[in-house]
Amino acid sequence: MTNENPLSWRENGTPVSDRFDDPYFSLEGGLAETRHVFLDGNGLPARLRDGFQVAELGFGTGLSFLTLWQAWITSDNYKTNGGQIHFTSFEAFPLDTRDMAQALLAFPELAPLAEQLVKAWPLSRANFGPITLTLWKGDARTMLPLWSGAADAWFLDGFSPAKNPELWEPDLMAQVGAHTAPQGTCATYTAAGHVRQSLEAAGFDITRTEGFGRKRHMTRGTKP
Repeated sequence: MTNENPLSWRENGTPVSDRFDDPYFSLEGGLAETRHVFLDGNGLPARLRDGFQVAELGFGTGLSFLTLWQAWITSDNYKTNGGQIHFTSFEAFPLDTRDMAQALLAFPELAPLAEQLVKAWPLSRANFGPITLTLWKGDARTMLPLWSGAADAWFLDGFSPAKNPELWEPDLMAQVGAHTAPQGTCATYTAAGHVRQSLEAAGFDITRTEGFGRKRHMTRGTKP
């Protein structure tokens, strides 16, 4: 059976998509990048509360989901009040279980959570106690308009706009804006001008801020 999502592996264990010729996470530290871009970029975990909704374009290895899960269960709000948050992701080319498990070995700090995700994979919806995960499998341009939710925070985590332009099209960014709650936020590692312009057109107030590692800038947005 042919793998629909073939990978190559760098010497340091980083998976690279053969389809998009792009790594799944930073060669300089995927967990640190995820925390800088998607957590800090969305003001998390400080904003997390019971019922908080996070949505994502590009599930990949599940690293962003696991990072959020860890941030929630170690946050002061969770320790004091408990509660459950929700994570919805759109992914056209899900990894197979073996590749996901191998990729996540790079993050031993997340191992207890990663083991639960891998055990449940593949999935459409799963409850992991304090966090639920819903995965929409297919092209986000088709799937996102069907979603009835509104995110409090967006992780825009597709492959590079130069390699995967479909996931950064203006019409899709407009859908991101339409599926964002008032005062909701978005964050992405890319600072490409056309992405920032599309997010502004979608209703976000956009700021270009310091990027991670060798990336000079990243993008943050808030929907008034």
